[in-house]
Amino acid sequence: MDTDVIVVGAGLAGLVAAAEAADAGRRVLVLDQEPEQSLGGQAFWSLGGLFLVDSPEQRRMGVKDSLDLALQDWFGSAQFDRPEDHWPRQWAEAYVHFAAGEKRSWLRAQGHRIFPVVGWAERGDGRADGHGNSVPRFHLTWGTGPGVVAPFERRVRAHVETGRIGLLFRHRVDGLLRDGQAVTGVHGQVLEPSDVDRGRASSRVAVGHFELSGQAVVVTSGGIGGNHDLVRASWPERLGTPPRFMVAGVPAHVDGRMQQITAEAGGNVINPDRMWHYVEGLRNWDPIWENHGIRILPGPSSLWLDAEGNRLPAPYFPGFDTLGTLGHLMRTGHDHSWFVLTQKIIEKEFALSGSEQNPDLTGKDIRLLLKRLRPGAPGPVEAFKEHGADFVVAQTLPELVAGMNALTETPLLDAERVRRIIEARDREIENPYSKDAQVTAVRGARGYRGDRLIRVAKPHRLLDPAAGPLIAVRLNILTRKTLGGLETDLSARVLAPGGSPIPGLYAAGEVAGFGGGGMHGYNALEGTFLGGCLFSGRTAGRAAAEQTA
Repeated sequence: MDTDVIVVGAGLAGLVAAAEAADAGRRVLVLDQEPEQSLGGQAFWSLGGLFLVDSPEQRRMGVKDSLDLALQDWFGSAQFDRPEDHWPRQWAEAYVHFAAGEKRSWLRAQGHRIFPVVGWAERGDGRADGHGNSVPRFHLTWGTGPGVVAPFERRVRAHVETGRIGLLFRHRVDGLLRDGQAVTGVHGQVLEPSDVDRGRASSRVAVGHFELSGQAVVVTSGGIGGNHDLVRASWPERLGTPPRFMVAGVPAHVDGRMQQITAEAGGNVINPDRMWHYVEGLRNWDPIWENHGIRILPGPSSLWLDAEGNRLPAPYFPGFDTLGTLGHLMRTGHDHSWFVLTQKIIEKEFALSGSEQNPDLTGKDIRLLLKRLRPGAPGPVEAFKEHGADFVVAQTLPELVAGMNALTETPLLDAERVRRIIEARDREIENPYSKDAQVTAVRGARGYRGDRLIRVAKPHRLLDPAAGPLIAVRLNILTRKTLGGLETDLSARVLAPGGSPIPGLYAAGEVAGFGGGGMHGYNALEGTFLGGCLFSGRTAGRAAAEQTA
């Protein structure tokens, strides 16, 4: 054997699996088709949000959470309804217990720290037992995505120094080696060296061949979000017509190759139609990868209009029900929609996903962070407002609508119709009570200390000149996560069709639907993708180490 454990993919799940296996005394090789500067994969680019239950941060913010409430929210969101959901159910329950138990202390012992204000993401569909978070659970990492990756990169590099872990970059796996039913290694191509910046597409020119054997292979290669053709091919009817145009929320190397290779070796892929894409995507004015998209993390106050100027119905408000909104919009016959808001709203409520869009949090720069408390939107938001192709700023509503129509091939918006919708909404602001469900939701959100402090603007009329200028944002569909994947048992062993484990083969992270082949079911609660990589990577690394003892 060349090694004990081979890990395919140097993203977060792969780093965690490698660190855990090496800590147990195993020799590990980590392979990745990308150059070393892309170590950490998609997690590096993330905002670093983590789903935790009944944490000290929640309690300090006055949030009462519990394991039972979190399980109610998770299973109400997942809506498991298929025979193949057996293992996803098991993984979901195990993960929520992890999030309510050891997760925070395990991370903290490795130096991970959390921003004190807990966010309230994915507020749900309005049903107590339906989709969504009943309480704020989005714990932002101090250091964002790089802060999540750092402890595991540190552990891996420490083992590299001792020779227990080998990092083999530019090694693209093209197939799994088999001995009967067992997986005994990998083979593939060595790609030419590449010095491209992190996230940019690297060359696929092969300069050699490799074949490596090991007692266990752990696949941690990610999802399909960078392959838009595959996203469209997997698109389910329940989410409407696949969009003709999407912006890419992940780099091109997130292509789904390894999932298919593992399936060809006998692994069972389940729930390929379950996916998680955002409806608040912006075309990045300063892109890192081709067609680079950035997601707005919106507060609840912006008025949401479809492409033809119709107000979206409840519960499709900003930050409430991602896939419900996606399905609604994809049945309108258009790929885009609009936020209409004011300067007061953008200053308080707009944040951008991604480590590079939050230099204060990523750099752990308290002086820069304090600038968020001053008048004006955060610098990266203002940069998008000034340079972004999807922003319109105007002093009057007719000017705003004219600018919105100028951003589409065909003018679809009628200024007077938009005015009537906005004026009807504005009349509901005049009283402390309202039949407008969004206005009621905004006022309810401000009952939470964290939202009132840094996330939700004081309710005001959109057409109040003192709140201006008016702003419109064209929203695109943004590809992101694969919720289905390789079926695995609770030891992260990859299962063949029929349910028997394939000896020597494990999977973790997005390629396995973050555990079991889809532990989220149909919906995610946010902060659960990084957490799924952590939990499944840890499980796979420990199980592979036990097998190779």
